Amino acid sequence: MSETSWRILWVKAGALHPADTGGKIRTLSMLRELNRWHHVTFLSPHPAGSAHHPDEMPDGYANDKIWIERHEPARMSAAFFMQLALNLFSSQPFALSKHFVGELKERLMALDASGEFDLIVCDFLAPALHFEGHQWRTPTVLFQHNMESQIWKRMAANHPRWWGRMFLQSQFRRMYRCEENLSRLFKGIITVSAEDSKFAREQYHLTNVLGDVPPGVDTEFFRPTDRLAESQPVLAFLGSMDWMPNIEGVHWFVREVYPQVRAAMPGVRLRIVGRKPGADIRALAQHDPTIEVTGTVEDVRPCLADAAALIVPLLSGGGTRIKILEAMAFGLPVLSTTIGAEGLPFDHDRHLLLADSSADFATQCVHMLRDRSLRDRLAQAARDEVVNHYSWAAASRKFEALCRVIVEKRLA
Repeated sequence: MSETSWRILWVKAGALHPADTGGKIRTLSMLRELNRWHHVTFLSPHPAGSAHHPDEMPDGYANDKIWIERHEPARMSAAFFMQLALNLFSSQPFALSKHFVGELKERLMALDASGEFDLIVCDFLAPALHFEGHQWRTPTVLFQHNMESQIWKRMAANHPRWWGRMFLQSQFRRMYRCEENLSRLFKGIITVSAEDSKFAREQYHLTNVLGDVPPGVDTEFFRPTDRLAESQPVLAFLGSMDWMPNIEGVHWFVREVYPQVRAAMPGVRLRIVGRKPGADIRALAQHDPTIEVTGTVEDVRPCLADAAALIVPLLSGGGTRIKILEAMAFGLPVLSTTIGAEGLPFDHDRHLLLADSSADFATQCVHMLRDRSLRDRLAQAARDEVVNHYSWAAASRKFEALCRVIVEKRLA
């Protein structure tokens, strides 16, 4: 880390606990490292009247935490649908406008005007609307975990119903314009993959892209266990089940791939691990006894320990998949679509298996389930790669190095 300690204001659209999404895990792990050397102030909205997760306030990821009360309608309530309907007349995508809090913008501008910070980080695109219409005294960086517009574009292309495609295409067009325009507000942009940096430079013609920061993983926490040697014919999916690309991917796998796998291996089981599964995901287990939906779990490792492989059947999405690194560190072989493993420099048939069509994905599932030597070979090569090249300390060092050019320019 740098010899000079910075005062960093980190702006996010929500708390970090429970750490049940890849984005939260990435931010939490990096802030724990950065706050060892710098003074981090965390600024975020918090739902009015709700208590923080027990781990939130004691966690030392920031020296100071500022919470702005946010009043938001309950999902699927009448007020929620009213908010969604009003968005039809907005130029902003709903995925951004729903996060805007006027009081947070006022506090953010006041903190900038105070002159006490050396760097302001906008974590994800979600809080970026708060950076409009202000001349920033402090250098600002947008930390882009995904190219959001590409998620919406891919979801629109894959939606099975015409009305769904129309809605998602509308959201994609708005997100594309907003992502491009909001990205120009910042002194610098940091992505999580070389592919995302290239997209920002070539598609949005941005000249403020500083580079990319690879993901990390806690290789001691995700250490192989003896139970992996006794794996069952279980395919595990890991991911937040309130994120649309995960929902889409699970439905595609169950509808198009899983029947082919079961025809070849009648004893196979599917375990879907992830927070907040909706009624449509829970219904999969109700209609098929070979499918298990765990819902939120405190520790994912027991849910993975007896599995034969982790599947990542994503058809849309962006950024990098921390769950792939976690599985690899855990010694669990991975089978993914190309999009699912996008941004990670792993090779097919060396570190993981890749397949994109339903027939190929099913064939590779069967190979993985039947061939213990294949699983062992992939798992060992992948874990070696992760242990040697991926850590949160290294990710944080690179993030700081990319920011240094604009921070030091301001301090000079």
